[in-house]
Amino acid sequence: MQQLEGWFLWFILFWIVVLVGSFAIGGFFMFRKFLKRMPKEDGKSDMDWEEHFVEQTRELWSPDEKVLLEDLVSPVPELFRDVARQKIAGKIGEIAVKEKASHITEDHIIRGYILATPKRDHKFLRKKLSERKVDLQPYKHLF
Repeated sequence: MQQLEGWFLWFILFWIVVLVGSFAIGGFFMFRKFLKRMPKEDGKSDMDWEEHFVEQTRELWSPDEKVLLEDLVSPVPELFRDVARQKIAGKIGEIAVKEKASHITEDHIIRGYILATPKRDHKFLRKKLSERKVDLQPYKHLF
């Protein structure tokens, strides 16, 4: 039996660490997605509610509001942008449905974006809204 030694041993150990790390990271994200798909007490999961609100408000979006949402989502890395857009659009739709809005406004988009965005990303959001010259004073309580 041949023994592992020298550079080959280090090569094998390096690949073991890389593979275990990759599986751990992938498993973490798969588990998060699994938890989001788990039904809550009302029988629907978080992702089901997001899809529900997006579908309910699809015709309320004007092209200008869609452009605004795309601009606000642009700092999100492209790999995660679709997921972020879906989550934010779901929150915006939820706000519009609760208010029985006849169309989506800039105010709905900004409030929904703030509520759907994790607190750690609020500084990027503030920067993006400042670039668009949006007054943040009415939304201070949401941050």
